[in-house]
Amino acid sequence: MYAFAYHRPGTVRQAQSALHKHEDSKLLAGGQTLIPTMKQRLASPSALIDLGHVAGLAGIEKKGRNIVIGAMTRHADVASSAVVQEHLPALADLAAHIGDPAVRHRGTIGGSLANNDPSADYPAAALALGATIITNKRKIAADDYFQGMFTTALEEGEIITKVSFPMPSKAAYAKFPNPASRYAMVGVFVAKKGSDVRVAVTGASNDGVFRAAPLEAALHTKFNAKSLEGVSVDHTSFISDIHGSADYRGNLVTVMAKRAVLKAQGK
Repeated sequence: MYAFAYHRPGTVRQAQSALHKHEDSKLLAGGQTLIPTMKQRLASPSALIDLGHVAGLAGIEKKGRNIVIGAMTRHADVASSAVVQEHLPALADLAAHIGDPAVRHRGTIGGSLANNDPSADYPAAALALGATIITNKRKIAADDYFQGMFTTALEEGEIITKVSFPMPSKAAYAKFPNPASRYAMVGVFVAKKGSDVRVAVTGASNDGVFRAAPLEAALHTKFNAKSLEGVSVDHTSFISDIHGSADYRGNLVTVMAKRAVLKAQGK
């Protein structure tokens, strides 16, 4: 490690002020990505602004037909929340299978969405559910928020404070995890609300999370796993590494989508 300034603000305003004060500073949420990256000398911020003591950034509540989750809410708290389990069980199930217990008790939903790792789980949920990412400056629709691998619509000095998830009539997440890291080699989140069906895929593409239009079209006709027979997605931009080729991940997308639909139907 190396020398850097450390700040522990108590409000979002103080956190924003600290960001502007130090060039090349970084926000610290759960630290599950940032700290290992710093240890490997792949990142060297001049200052860390720890959001762990900022008032009002954690918590879960139901507001109308939405579940609103504070940015500093831990994965374990999302997984065990009675509110999420009752009204959005697919999200609780997703959170319960992120990493291992140590990761789930440190990692945060806001940190995951801000980092936008191409193999992270929460981006698939946010995109499929049509979530709204709420910052200290504005509200950003998920369709506009994710802009590529590790890239989001967040501007300099912008801090995620909450995420609002609409409650679907049916939803489920299925992932094929890397056995070592537990990151998604392919994860598919399927959500149905009225006649609208959204399918988001994580872990597969070099461009990060994306909506799978062919799968959405097939499920819009009939929300049934059999509707996905013979349906595929373009995998020319998919990740190909020692864990699996682009073709392999392309096949996994349809397989995981079928499993997600069956889960959403309670099968």
